[in-house]
Amino acid sequence: MADAEGGPDMVSFRELARRLVADGIVERITHQRVSKISKEDPGFPPVVKVGRSNAVDYRLAAPYFRSRITRPGWRTDLKGKPPKAEE
Repeated sequence: MADAEGGPDMVSFRELARRLVADGIVERITHQRVSKISKEDPGFPPVVKVGRSNAVDYRLAAPYFRSRITRPGWRTDLKGKPPKAEE
């Protein structure tokens, strides 16, 4: 996690969501959505508990969200689960 700039840049899920939007990586996201993604996706960067909050290294999270494939508007209640991405 550490690099030449002095180590990890740990941020809470709330700060992560704010920075992802501010940096133009995603159009919009909430800290609740970040939490859900962290629990569902095994490829999510390592999460560290800090008190009662969860934190993640922004230097790992930013590239993760840049490369993340989304399916906005997919209605799972009508269509079921989205098809698997073709590899």
